[in-house]
Amino acid sequence: MDVKTLQRNLTLAGRPATVDGVMGAQTMTALLKALYGRSAPVGRLEALGPALANQLRTAGMWTPLRLQHFLAQAAHETTGFLDMEERGGPSYFAKYDGRADLGNIRPGDGARYHGRGIFQLTGRANYRSMGRTLGLPLEENPVLAADPVVSVRIAVAYWLARNINAKADADDLDGVTRKINGGLNGLADRRDRLAAIRKLWGAA
Repeated sequence: MDVKTLQRNLTLAGRPATVDGVMGAQTMTALLKALYGRSAPVGRLEALGPALANQLRTAGMWTPLRLQHFLAQAAHETTGFLDMEERGGPSYFAKYDGRADLGNIRPGDGARYHGRGIFQLTGRANYRSMGRTLGLPLEENPVLAADPVVSVRIAVAYWLARNINAKADADDLDGVTRKINGGLNGLADRRDRLAAIRKLWGAA
């Protein structure tokens, strides 16, 4: 899909209260490639596109504001979908060992349950909880969280559990960021990524 066709589809999608049929898997994939094709593997974007289109629609997150905020946060957390796992080695991940708030109760839990996926799921307790929610063995097999399709399922479940739609509907970037991050870390980059999405979308 060329950029002009993409922009036409996104512009049409941005006009109604909800995104219509032109914002399907093909358009979502084209949007990801246009924005992040230079930073992320094409195969990953091709896997993420249909997963995002299908799961966001099913979850009722199929409005321009919700889509734009979700993508901006995911793009920040993954450095433009380049990093599906938190960067670092055993010595770095050791900072998570013994973190009761993350449920890391065993030696090596910091490395085993480091951040993965488009929202960087972190900590044994969170892997266990999300695994139960989705019916997946994430605690037993944490690398599953880095799979593109699984990571979208995790991110959508996280978003819905924290009612982030309300913040997105209000176009409250600070509020969305606090729900995702717990603070305002990387706010400038998140704002820039949101602006880039909207510039391409034609809804700046």
